[in-house]
Amino acid sequence: MRRRTRHRRALLPAFAVTALFLAAGCSSPSPHAAPPAAGQSQDVRAGDGPTGDTGHSLTVAAAPAATATATAGTSGTDRRAHKTALTVSSYDSRTRRAVISKAPARSGTSPSPTSPSPTSSAAPHRAAVGDVIASAPAPGAPHGLLAKVTKVIGESDRGTEVQTEPAALNALLGDDTAKGTVPVDPSSFAVDKLLPDVKVSWSKTGDVHVGPKGGTVPLGSLRLDVGAKVQTAEGAPVSAGASVSGFVQVAPQVDFSYGGTGTDAAPGSAYLGVSGDWTSGWAVKGRAAATTGTPLRIPFAKLHADPVLQVGPVPVVVNLDLTCYFQISADGHVTVDVEQSLKGDFKAGGTFGVGKGWTPVSSSDMKSTPVRASLSTAGSVQTALGAEATVGLYGTVGVSADLAPYLRGEASGTVTASSDKPEVKAEGTWAVYGGVDLSGTLRIQLSIFGTPVLQRSVPLGSLHREWKLAGGSLSS
Repeated sequence: MRRRTRHRRALLPAFAVTALFLAAGCSSPSPHAAPPAAGQSQDVRAGDGPTGDTGHSLTVAAAPAATATATAGTSGTDRRAHKTALTVSSYDSRTRRAVISKAPARSGTSPSPTSPSPTSSAAPHRAAVGDVIASAPAPGAPHGLLAKVTKVIGESDRGTEVQTEPAALNALLGDDTAKGTVPVDPSSFAVDKLLPDVKVSWSKTGDVHVGPKGGTVPLGSLRLDVGAKVQTAEGAPVSAGASVSGFVQVAPQVDFSYGGTGTDAAPGSAYLGVSGDWTSGWAVKGRAAATTGTPLRIPFAKLHADPVLQVGPVPVVVNLDLTCYFQISADGHVTVDVEQSLKGDFKAGGTFGVGKGWTPVSSSDMKSTPVRASLSTAGSVQTALGAEATVGLYGTVGVSADLAPYLRGEASGTVTASSDKPEVKAEGTWAVYGGVDLSGTLRIQLSIFGTPVLQRSVPLGSLHREWKLAGGSLSS
């Protein structure tokens, strides 16, 4: 039976981790925003309002809970991105029509004295042709909205209805620059459990969700524990029943950078990726069923979050998906009893440079410790406990990555028997190896930065490392 667990979105203080598969900082308040609480920092200052023609360095941080919409016009100072009191009250993804209205005043605030009243006949259109709008998740646009107004259809008591088309970030960020890494609040993930025996733990400032070992989950981390039976090889004794159990603990981050050259040109540089700290431990026991061709991959949980980055005045909505899985491939002969602890970090993404286009970035530094390791009889087995990650912007997939730490065991030798002696004799050697595979793809939708992508997809390439954990001899 599939159960779905959702957690309320919240903010997490930023913490230092390495750069798969996002915390708080907050921006300077909009004109009607409530003042920050005591001790709360204001990270975003540059670009809160219209700027001049020269570029600025914009801070990248987690957006505040009440994220303002940003817009840029077609001429003058309006051409620069700035916060606005407008909001996307509805959006139809099929027709690409949106309704733009004035954001309701928050308690304790009052309208600006220079703003026309809602009933004033001099009230201007709430959006104009050529406006580019960036919005946090809104009704009909759960992954955020980045769109250009192509037609003003009309006014109603709900707001201004407009026709839109997809837009690119360079239309808002222009010649500004921005760079930052933002951790994902672990409690913001919606978790879809695909197997019955999956337990979720996470820890953030002031709040801990206690799972099987919730008290030991580091700050900012999300942990999933799983256990499952695996089909046993035909003819194997009852004592060789196969099982996989373990946990994945990850502190995912989004890495974002933009180096602009102007609103009408591709940026000089760009980067989008996912990174973070990784810890896992798992055990495999018994004699797994033989498999041929593609190894058996069993997903046990799907996770989704839509963290919003505040890039100067612009809310950049990141869509992050993680699918945790275990995988096993065996020839059905070897009986295994192995356990491994693994810890390290990873990074996967795509970087853009003028003259080079989009190129892959992937790295992983992991170290493992064998808790126990043994194999008997000749054969081979390989298991992995990994995660597939996708990261994109405003509902479009930009980068996909597959991080697969694994265990591999192999035994070789000879087995002899004699008709005049009841015993069977085995001689040979065995070894167990740890390793990690990291692979992925850059997608065409990375053109959302305003950069050209000539290929439908660009492979990230593959990173492969393997090391010996244990070994010995077979004898009987």
